[in-house]
Amino acid sequence: MPASLLAGFALGFSLIMAIGAQNAFVLRQGLRRQHVFWICLTCAGSDALLIAAGVAGFGALVSANPVLEQAARWGGAAFLLWYGARSLRSAWAGGAVLDSSGKGAGPALLPVLLTVLALTWLNPHVYLDTVVLLGSISAQYPDPVLFGAGAALSSFAFFFLLGYGASLLAPLFARPRAWQLLDGFVGLTMWAIALGLVWM
Repeated sequence: MPASLLAGFALGFSLIMAIGAQNAFVLRQGLRRQHVFWICLTCAGSDALLIAAGVAGFGALVSANPVLEQAARWGGAAFLLWYGARSLRSAWAGGAVLDSSGKGAGPALLPVLLTVLALTWLNPHVYLDTVVLLGSISAQYPDPVLFGAGAALSSFAFFFLLGYGASLLAPLFARPRAWQLLDGFVGLTMWAIALGLVWM
């Protein structure tokens, strides 16, 4: 597998795995088996559009300017170190659990999709992660398009695994220890990628 594609997949997967409102919503809907396909497609498709915008726009701007390239490299590494530290701190503190309470038929498709669109597009962190961070880091790799494709692919893989695998994960993520292990994995992956950027 090309290095750029693999790096994009690894970073994209690490960023998207962090516990947040969007992931919790997808997981809850997966547990309830309500509109899972359309929710996963909406989340992953939104990410793919944002990643493409970042790679095409910000990545090209950085590539054309050596000063911006260095700033993006060190800024991206600093952000990843901070993000990794936050995940490791969350892993150390523990206490996060999934509240999957709630049964019944649930709402119709349109209100559910409007909710997931709001959780995606109204979250300022999604722009930082996809357009700014992934877009700037993509410029550090030989093939930025493959990097972006890997990141987008990770989004599709993650959301569909999360949505359809939720029923299998429900007993596991009812325990705080599972979230600790997940946060620890995310934090270590972020740090590894940050060090890779510094040493490129």
